[in-house]
Amino acid sequence: MSECKCDHAAWHKEQAELDKLLADFKGEKGVLIPAIQKVQDYYGYLPERGLKKVAETFDMPLSKVFGVATFYAQFHLSPRGRWIVRVCQGTACHVRGADKIMDRLISELGIGPGETTEDLRFTIEPVACIGCCGLAPVCMVNDNTHGRLTPDNIPEILEMYE
Repeated sequence: MSECKCDHAAWHKEQAELDKLLADFKGEKGVLIPAIQKVQDYYGYLPERGLKKVAETFDMPLSKVFGVATFYAQFHLSPRGRWIVRVCQGTACHVRGADKIMDRLISELGIGPGETTEDLRFTIEPVACIGCCGLAPVCMVNDNTHGRLTPDNIPEILEMYE
């Protein structure tokens, strides 16, 4: 007879932690989005088991929880990189070469917009506007803003986040 390779202790610990995270929301109305946010904060994204736990906690169909999670851009169903590289696509950045910045990022990281590197270091995320038009073209790496970019700046910026 083969032995189960599951880590039941880790699974039970995870479930207990999720129960604790979601406990404050039980019985409350209008808390589905904050509950999903808590689960995403816990995992860094929304795995199916996390969405199932929310559905179970609120006694609602998984399809409803999934519908909310896929409707809002703030939620992510797959793991994201430690460093989120947001490339501004606003008018000022577009006019000043944001497409060349994006092309260089794609070339350097080997992934496309919305994708994450295999080592989970970087995710590229195009955004409508960062709000730094005077620094165009601009990208942000997590909370750090990098402006007046040229494609040649990209390798040195990525090196900062090794």
